[in-house]
Amino acid sequence: MNCTDCPNHPPLVSAEEMRERRLPLPHELDKHRFVRAGIADDPVTAQVFADVLDEQRIPLIVRPGRSGVVDELTTGNLLPWWELLVPDTDQVRAAVLLEEVKIQELATADEAGRAAEEEEREGELGHPPVDTAPPAH
Repeated sequence: MNCTDCPNHPPLVSAEEMRERRLPLPHELDKHRFVRAGIADDPVTAQVFADVLDEQRIPLIVRPGRSGVVDELTTGNLLPWWELLVPDTDQVRAAVLLEEVKIQELATADEAGRAAEEEEREGELGHPPVDTAPPAH
């Protein structure tokens, strides 16, 4: 490796010395390019997404788009709360996985909403709520 800032570009460290130190040469470095696979509006969803991608062994960088509400006011930064970045070679697979998780979460939220509405209707009809708690000992 040569110093590009010095006149005549003197050598810094030889390739042999780099190998002895078990360090990669510049051309051997990881060249993955990370791109956006998805976004999350809150840290909990970001963690769920990260867990799913981790289970599938997809490398991931979770980057906050902003650090707080004040950023919007002071910087005009309107980025999503969390940005999920994956290697460009895994982008399609990761995006499909994240979309499946979103659909599953929406279905779960819809079911919870319907159950709450049903419970409310039962309360309006005068039926006492059913106690499903286990007996206290």
